Amino acid sequence: MIFSFIGTAHAASPQGGGKAAFPPFDASTFPSQIFWFALIFITLYWLMSKIALPRIADTMERRAEKIEGDLQTASAMQEQARAAGEAYEKLLADARGNAQSIGQKAKDEAGAASDARRKEVEAVLAKKVSASEAQINAARDKAMGNVAAIASDAAADIVARITGVAPKSDDVKKAVSAVKGS
Repeated sequence: MIFSFIGTAHAASPQGGGKAAFPPFDASTFPSQIFWFALIFITLYWLMSKIALPRIADTMERRAEKIEGDLQTASAMQEQARAAGEAYEKLLADARGNAQSIGQKAKDEAGAASDARRKEVEAVLAKKVSASEAQINAARDKAMGNVAAIASDAAADIVARITGVAPKSDDVKKAVSAVKGS
């Protein structure tokens, strides 16, 4: 077969040593070339339209559906993330407000407890001060009562030493009272 082609090409070569025409451009083979071209073109067209292109179209459609589904999922997730972020911010603000109110309440309670304790301590101290003042007044009154007796005894001793005669205790008491009153 190859040899027949070569032989045909050789036979078609012009005399005088010129070159033969390129076989696809040889006008004597055009009808068979057109027949085979049409047959192969129609077969390839049919295969592409019935097998390859529907598969490609189906793949592209599935891919477009998948992309659309992924975009919807991403949009839903983005909305969920935004809602979760807003909820987080609200919870954070509520927690801050709650912490501030708890802190203020604790501060107020501590202040009230401190004031109550201070008042209790002041009341106890006031009682102790008044009791101490009463004791001091009683001791002073007792001491003052003893001063008159001590002054009378001292005055009687002084008069007895100076004069050598012991005065009467009633006279000494009158004299001390007279000096005390002046």
